[in-house]
Amino acid sequence: MNREQIIRHRIQLLTWFFIVGLVISGATAIPLVTELDWLVKITDARRLVEPPASPNPPVWAIWLIKVQAILQETSDHHPILFYGTDWLAFGHFVIASAFVGALRDPVRNRWLFDFGMIACVLVIPFALVFGAVRGIPFWWRLIDCSFGVFGFIPLWFCRRWTMELERSGR
Repeated sequence: MNREQIIRHRIQLLTWFFIVGLVISGATAIPLVTELDWLVKITDARRLVEPPASPNPPVWAIWLIKVQAILQETSDHHPILFYGTDWLAFGHFVIASAFVGALRDPVRNRWLFDFGMIACVLVIPFALVFGAVRGIPFWWRLIDCSFGVFGFIPLWFCRRWTMELERSGR
């Protein structure tokens, strides 16, 4: 394999990684109640919080149980609110589909990597500001910020390699 083929292969792999990450992230926005029930179960959060639990249960477990109760109440009494997370998932799927253009012709569609990196950077202030407004614990906002960081890295490499292809005239 020559250098151009190696670079194109790397770009494809990381672009697929980004696309799959967007699709999975979007898909997890749909079954929130089920997912949180599952998370509470596998972390054993309920046992850590409810009596006869320790007098000082972990903050994360308390928060998970609180969110689980709120989601269940919302599901029982206001299920229409979940329509917003359905649209959140749709947005992830649409953005992921746009990156097919980068798979087809990364040099011509280099702007997608720029767009994706900008979006990833914007995840950080968005999560920090709106997480604070909504009362999301800081440690959870950092988890949300990590999506921007972990999305930025493969896109940065793709952009760098695409520019190398462009400079070499390929």
